[in-house]
Amino acid sequence: MKDLTKGRIAKHLVAMAVPIAIGMVFQTLYYLVDLYFVGLNGDVALAGVSAAGPVAFVMLALTQVLAAGTVALVSQALGRNDRSATNLAFNQAMVLSVFCGFMTLICSYALAGPFMHVVAAGPAAIAGTTYLHWYAPGLALQFATIAMGAALRGTGIVQPVMLIQMLTVILNTVLAPVLIAGWVTHAPLGVAGAGLASTIAIAAGVVLLWLYFAKREHQLTLEPEQWRPHLPTLKSLLNIGLPAGGEFFMLFVIMATILWGIRDFGSVAQAGFGVSYRVMQAIFLPVLAIALGSAPVVGQNFGARDAARVRETFRTTTLLSAGFMLLATALCQSLPELFVSAFTHEKGVIAVGVTYLRVVSWSFVASAVIFSCSSVFQGIGNTWPALASAALRLVTFVLPVCWLSAQPNRQLKDIWYVSVASLAIQALSSVVLLQAQFRKRLAPMISEPPPATAGLPTTN
Repeated sequence: MKDLTKGRIAKHLVAMAVPIAIGMVFQTLYYLVDLYFVGLNGDVALAGVSAAGPVAFVMLALTQVLAAGTVALVSQALGRNDRSATNLAFNQAMVLSVFCGFMTLICSYALAGPFMHVVAAGPAAIAGTTYLHWYAPGLALQFATIAMGAALRGTGIVQPVMLIQMLTVILNTVLAPVLIAGWVTHAPLGVAGAGLASTIAIAAGVVLLWLYFAKREHQLTLEPEQWRPHLPTLKSLLNIGLPAGGEFFMLFVIMATILWGIRDFGSVAQAGFGVSYRVMQAIFLPVLAIALGSAPVVGQNFGARDAARVRETFRTTTLLSAGFMLLATALCQSLPELFVSAFTHEKGVIAVGVTYLRVVSWSFVASAVIFSCSSVFQGIGNTWPALASAALRLVTFVLPVCWLSAQPNRQLKDIWYVSVASLAIQALSSVVLLQAQFRKRLAPMISEPPPATAGLPTTN
């Protein structure tokens, strides 16, 4: 375990963010590799897999319940030097991950078809349904991976998860051309192969991470006697995790609204949006990594009742994130074609993607502020304000898009401009709500010295 209550905040953030970013880069390659080989099957297959994209936000929402709650409880318990509470939180998260996995499997097979026929039309809806049916076991297995990874992140350990993500992506990269395009086997499975390749790779990752805990991890241990539901711990985990998950669920609603709003523009528009959105997700990886690394730093220092370091973590996180996003904005304004054309040669698809990146990149700095605020809300154990700011964005985005859909002369870029405005509103509200939380939760700590138990033995 690593003591994040001492030393330079920036050093801790970079040390946490770099491995997380590398792992996320490889994780994103899941989608980019699939996107490339699926694109070889034509616009319909590409549109179907792209239209299935909102399901990823549902999964992010559900897994974020586990991740946010586990990171907060583990890191705060470590800040208090309470090892018993640390291990109890980990075991309760693992039990919850099993339950969520089973429910995901059932819902995926029951609801994939109806959902795809809402957000896509004709053959694209069928392709998306096929993809989700083969990907469903992998989606279910993600909960175990998230629970174990979040617990390690709460202790300041991120390298093992990064290495395992790298190995699983290598496996997925090997399987994708074989299963999607039929290399070697001469039996291409198309979109079904994309889902199957990801499922096999995720399953391998779960096994590897489980072996790491069994062989190498001695602080966080699987204890069967702690698998009986412990209501106070589960309540705390869900009280932190559910609003954080709700924040991501609202992203799902926004994505579904976009796909609904652009479906009349045809499969070219859906494919162009899908490609450019995946590009944007890749651009966001370093900022997301900084935010993910920030939450346990905040959590340990909040548990140690060090208000000054909590505030410093927020300032440093915001400066690092905003600086990177300024660079990303400049690149998307000057070279958007370079990013989009790497995944498709269709001129219409490229035109849609270029317009999207040029407009939406004006909201990148606002997104950095939102991520920074959300990570601090998680670290201090109160994610309800983040949910409130996300709800404000939902209202200021969905209602205008619904109005635009009824306008005869609407254009795709009108939706992108609405997105930029709604993100600016969310960023401003997040900062206001965070400052209110600082006044409420940190002010009482200023007059108190850190407890004598604060600080952890550092191990690698």
